[in-house]
Amino acid sequence: MNEIELLNWARGPGLTYATIFMVFGLTLRVIEILSLGRPKELAEVRDSGVRDGWRMVIMRSLPERRNWKRITAAYLFHVGLLIVVFFFIPHTQFFRDVFGVFWNGWPNYIIDFVTVVSIAAMLYTLAQRLFDPARRILTTIPDYLAWLVTFLPFVTGYMAFHRLGVDYTLMLALHILSVELLMIALPISKLTHAVTFAMSRWYLGSNNGRRGIHV
Repeated sequence: MNEIELLNWARGPGLTYATIFMVFGLTLRVIEILSLGRPKELAEVRDSGVRDGWRMVIMRSLPERRNWKRITAAYLFHVGLLIVVFFFIPHTQFFRDVFGVFWNGWPNYIIDFVTVVSIAAMLYTLAQRLFDPARRILTTIPDYLAWLVTFLPFVTGYMAFHRLGVDYTLMLALHILSVELLMIALPISKLTHAVTFAMSRWYLGSNNGRRGIHV
């Protein structure tokens, strides 16, 4: 298989298989979570908990002021990921071609800057895990693998856009394949939190609200 054949496979069957696996796997994970239900209430329910649930989603998604320096890199990476995925012009064209929805992308120099910052933030978080004794003990091999499959699309995409390294066609194919690897990893790793984080935070806040604990 040459570079063009690999690229065509990645854009065609590879993307189809990865999408089916991701959607099916994430759907199962969500159904599994919802099927757990709520434990039996042993105390008087004081509130519906709906408002507290949404408050918890919002508050836990914002950095705590006292921990800002420690978690800045993680926030930079997550924000950068969203910007690159949804506002890089080739990506917006992909959403238009596949889903029929379109919005204006951002200039390439902004996306380029955000990509570099995101890569630096991810390398910083990796260094924290490697050199901080407590984090190193708590970090497992699946954690490093989750970091790697998230990191690869950034690097291969940057290299493909700037035509660095190997032939452009091959690098573009590797970038698409790395994205598909990330899609496959989403339902079967800790990366599932990209979908379930809001559910878990809402559930915690809702439970607190029902018990009269308002955060």
